[in-house]
Amino acid sequence: MDLLFYAVPSLMIAGFGYAALLLLHRARRINRTWSHGLTAEARCMRMFTTTSGGGGDTSVRTTLHHVYEFTTREGRTVRFEEEDGPATVVEGDVVTVRYLPEQPERATARPPARARLAVGTGFGLAFLGVCIAFCVGFIVVAHSMFTEAGGGLMP
Repeated sequence: MDLLFYAVPSLMIAGFGYAALLLLHRARRINRTWSHGLTAEARCMRMFTTTSGGGGDTSVRTTLHHVYEFTTREGRTVRFEEEDGPATVVEGDVVTVRYLPEQPERATARPPARARLAVGTGFGLAFLGVCIAFCVGFIVVAHSMFTEAGGGLMP
């Protein structure tokens, strides 16, 4: 039983740490694409929305998706989907995309917004840090309870 109070928070810490790593990796990739990526003209092939959430007492989130198609400088045609783009872009519009030559399928049509990326990444990391601190605090409190109880919560 005592192991449960150590194992579950430890697994949660590992999961939060992995999420932080993914968040940093994503921010670094997007920043690198904005800084060193090539540009191309892309056409919006499709625009659609998805909804998530249950309704009722919970909120419903609507996400706007765009599907873009462009041709790389090497002549390869690439189609990619991007979430949360501007609502002003509709099917048939031509936009500028940025892409890395080694990963053209990870292109972005979003204009560079480094401050917004940094703030979003910072808030995400802060949230994950609070979650990790909560788990560590839980382990410390559980450990002190185990030692006071003579090695376990159950007599």
